[in-house]
Amino acid sequence: MNPALARHLDWFATLSPATLDEIDAVYADGASFRDPFNAIKGRAQIKALYARMFRSLAEPRFVIGEVIGQGDKAFVTWDFTFAMLGKPQCIHGGTLFVLGSDGRIVDHRDYWDAAEGLYEKLPLLGGLLRCLKRRVA
Repeated sequence: MNPALARHLDWFATLSPATLDEIDAVYADGASFRDPFNAIKGRAQIKALYARMFRSLAEPRFVIGEVIGQGDKAFVTWDFTFAMLGKPQCIHGGTLFVLGSDGRIVDHRDYWDAAEGLYEKLPLLGGLLRCLKRRVA
């Protein structure tokens, strides 16, 4: 595995409000980040997104799974665990990372199912989505 990527994955696995200031070593200044809810550019905005995650969720944590790398790109599977409405939750997903020439992340693209990962867990909307899912299946 690319040594820079290994360091970055360790950072994600131990990410906390205290380690958030180490983001300069992980993301390039003009890095882009995209997930089902966000499309942002710049390390400052990415840091703000993680800070908001810590303010909004109880005990957020990334558990790194498989890593497939080729050159300056890697796809990483993960579980994101947290508590919502007092109940433990887990979202399964994956990330495509592109590293710059200095080894820092220049592009971060998350892939996960927002319906299964979040919407289905909401009291009213979740029931409706689960019902629709059963009908379509």
